[in-house]
Amino acid sequence: MFSFKRNILTLITAIAAAWLLGGCGIFSGKEVDETRGWSVQRLYAEARQELADRSWESAIKYYEKIESRYPFGRFAQQAQIEAAYAQWKNEDQASALATIDRFVKQNPNHPSADYMYFLRGLINFNDDLGIVGFFSGQDMSERDSKAAAEAFVAFKDLVSRFPESKYAPDAIQRMNYLVNALASSEIHVARYYMKRKAYVAAANRAQYALKTYPGAPANEEGLLIMVQAYDALGMTTLRNDAERVMVKNFPNSPYLKGGSKKDVPWWQLWNW
Repeated sequence: MFSFKRNILTLITAIAAAWLLGGCGIFSGKEVDETRGWSVQRLYAEARQELADRSWESAIKYYEKIESRYPFGRFAQQAQIEAAYAQWKNEDQASALATIDRFVKQNPNHPSADYMYFLRGLINFNDDLGIVGFFSGQDMSERDSKAAAEAFVAFKDLVSRFPESKYAPDAIQRMNYLVNALASSEIHVARYYMKRKAYVAAANRAQYALKTYPGAPANEEGLLIMVQAYDALGMTTLRNDAERVMVKNFPNSPYLKGGSKKDVPWWQLWNW
């Protein structure tokens, strides 16, 4: 009888041990990967569904599994493209830009390379303005222009490398907008120097904007600042030269009549 009970106890112990070993993932705190053994096609289908449902984090996880398990071939490339978009929409700009850089480096001649350049520009473009800043009426010139400059470079690369791309016209529009934004940023600083009566610094900053971003609407005020700064410094020749340039380029400027612009800022009128 004792031997029978001992055998039963041994059997129960063995079963319990086997069950514990089989479910060790639960007790060790590790999640059981339900996608283990899935084909790349199934992983990609699930990722696409999560992307369509705007479940960005879930989509990213599936794309990462595709890259790690199937690092070569069209599925891995497409996973990178769509992961970058999902990361951006998930408000993880740093990861999105890193994914784009990796993709472009590995696949410079991929049919979707133009899209990745465009997405890089778009991420920086939106990061610089942002929906809150737009509707709150915040002038881009009052913000850090680093993102705007990086967006401009990305769009310029797209247009230079892929002039026939379907994204090129949009990129050109945004480049024009960004040139104005960058020029306006310089003029904002020049305006600050004028208020501080730092006339040399104000004139130099306005002159830099004029040379670096020719044709930008913000240069209208920049030329006015140069006229006023040189006038305050008693530099008549430079003052007259700046005024001549202003009359030639902005003959109808209200500044020439002693007025000022009170319309909606140009950056809010840009066609989204």
